[in-house]
Amino acid sequence: MVADGALHSGRLLPAELAEALVRAAHRRGTPAARRAGAFADGASESVGECRSRVAVHRAGLPAPALQWQVQGVRGLLGRVDFGWEELRTVGEFDGRSKYGRLLQPGQTAGGAVVAEKIREDRLRDEGLRVVRWTWDELDRFDVVAAPPAPSGQDLLTRTPHT
Repeated sequence: MVADGALHSGRLLPAELAEALVRAAHRRGTPAARRAGAFADGASESVGECRSRVAVHRAGLPAPALQWQVQGVRGLLGRVDFGWEELRTVGEFDGRSKYGRLLQPGQTAGGAVVAEKIREDRLRDEGLRVVRWTWDELDRFDVVAAPPAPSGQDLLTRTPHT
């Protein structure tokens, strides 16, 4: 999470992270640091999104595109937290800040919920499956990763992770 935040804020460049890992080659903990560095992604915009990426990985799901710009027949529908284009699925981490401190001037929490619902309906109208999760579900992500689907298949195709 720290590496994601540093990369996202621009305080750390990917090349600087790689260089630091090379310099630390013979120190204790370097293998774990390399794994964390390889997994780090500055496109994660919050701790919730970072923890979501870890949960997705641990669940054996394919790596998603982060901050996926979804195009519809009439242009840009919006940007989603996670996208699996080949699976026609988007994922959204729902923290509370988007309905609180991240509200636009003059926007109410109710207005943000309605706008989010309209956006989600547009995504579904384009044939995309929308999956949402919250903080509580990050610790039991198997419920999110493989809910009962009408087709009898998992929501997302599982892949082994290393």
